[in-house]
Amino acid sequence: MWRNDAGLSGKSVVVTGAAGGIGSAVVQGFAQAGAHVLLIDMPGKSLKQMCQGLPGLGHNYLEIDLSDLSGHSLIFETAQSMAPLAALAHCAAVSRRRADVDDVTEADWDIQLDTNLKTTFFLNRAARTSFKKHKSAGSIINFASQAWWSGGFGGSVVYAASKGGVVSLTKGLARAFAADRVRVNAVSPGGVDTPMMVADQTPEALANFVSMIPVGRLANPEELVGAVLFLASDSSSYVTGTVMNVSGGQLMY
Repeated sequence: MWRNDAGLSGKSVVVTGAAGGIGSAVVQGFAQAGAHVLLIDMPGKSLKQMCQGLPGLGHNYLEIDLSDLSGHSLIFETAQSMAPLAALAHCAAVSRRRADVDDVTEADWDIQLDTNLKTTFFLNRAARTSFKKHKSAGSIINFASQAWWSGGFGGSVVYAASKGGVVSLTKGLARAFAADRVRVNAVSPGGVDTPMMVADQTPEALANFVSMIPVGRLANPEELVGAVLFLASDSSSYVTGTVMNVSGGQLMY
C-alpha cells in the first residue's frame, strides 16, 4: 500500500533550517509521520522549545553554523545515535535581495554561494558517508527555488545562481551516490509565505510577484511538506536526481 510516511516511522531524520518558515513545517511533518527529528539551525533559534513541542518522542536538536564544515559529521553521528537515519532535508538557505544587480556586493555574493551551495555539497557528502558507514539506504532532499529556472529578478540573480547550482549539484550527486543506495532529489518552491519571501520587498513588488502565480496566492509552508515526505519515504524508492516543482503553476517546464 502506498503511504507518504513509508519507511520513516521509528527512523531518524535531519532537518536543517529547522526554525525557518519551511523548515519548521517540515519538522512537524516528519514528527507526525513517526520519525525522530534532529533539528539543526543557528544558535539562538529556540530549537529547544520547538523540540519539546513536537508530537512523538525521541527528538533532538543541535545549534550549529553549517558554514563550519567541521561540524557536519557530528550532525549525522547524533542522528544515527537516535535511530537509524532515513533522510536529510536540507532547508537552510540565505537570501540577500537587492533592488538592482549594481547594488550587489561581494559580501552578498559570498554569503549566498557559501551558504546555499558550498554547504549543500559538503553536507550532502557527509550524509552519504553516514549512510554508507551504517550500510543503509537513504534519501537526501535539497531545497532549490523556482529562481533557478527564471534567473531571478533584479538584485536576486545571485540567489538564483546559487539555487541553480543546487539543482546541478543534486543531479550530479544523485548519479555519484546511487551505487551506495543514497537518493538525492530537490524540491523547488515558488512563492511561499515566509519571512525570507517578504524581506527587502516593497508591497508593490510582492503584489506584482503574486500576480504571476496562476493559483493567485503564496503557498503556506505546510504545502511544501508533502513533497518532502514523499521524497524521503520508501514511496519514492525509484526516484533520484529529480527536481520537484511546487510553485502554484508559476513555473511550468
